[in-house]
Amino acid sequence: MDHAQLTRKQKEFFDFIVDYKSDHDVWPTYREIAEHFGYKSPNSVTQNIQALLKKDYLIKTDEDEYDIHPKLDHVFEEHDSSGIPVRGLIAAGYLQEAVEADLGKITLETLFPNMDNLFALRVSGMSMKDAEIYDGDFVLLMDSDINEGDIGAVLYNGETSLKRIYKDENGLRLEPANDEYDDIIIEPELFEEVRVIGKYVGHVNRNGIYRAGATLPAKKRRIKT
Repeated sequence: MDHAQLTRKQKEFFDFIVDYKSDHDVWPTYREIAEHFGYKSPNSVTQNIQALLKKDYLIKTDEDEYDIHPKLDHVFEEHDSSGIPVRGLIAAGYLQEAVEADLGKITLETLFPNMDNLFALRVSGMSMKDAEIYDGDFVLLMDSDINEGDIGAVLYNGETSLKRIYKDENGLRLEPANDEYDDIIIEPELFEEVRVIGKYVGHVNRNGIYRAGATLPAKKRRIKT
């Protein structure tokens, strides 16, 4: 289902209700919701429920109770099938007894908590190959501030580019991660014509999902035999 119309907090609230209903086959009480989110007043629970009613995620039944909107019944199936199941604990020190348990699932929200500000673009070209970003990859971008040296997507003069971004007295320098490409220099008087589309936080390809600042993929770090 599409959560785009919910704020991050509203989505967390709705997901908690769905998770609770799936696990217990009943809806959580106001007290249980308040305790889970640390609300000091039940009014906070009411406000979130009202927001979900307005956005057609919940309905009010003839019995004056709340229920998930009929058109979203499939969300329970999605909840059960989406994500990677966490099946227990494994020791990373001394050998320990195996512990099997249902510890939930790993989802995109687990890897990237601020999903509301996240979007993707398809990479065309090889100027960032030394940053492990290749032609055809999907870069994940966040609508947030960019620090000196961060990789970001830039729009300038009707054209886009993914580069490391630096700023000094000579202007804006867009640095590739490939020696076959030259830096792009944008003079200070043209700064206003530059728009940073988003900050690079990771990328996706057929080998997996990689976060910015992560170590090289396992295939690049072979175990000696």
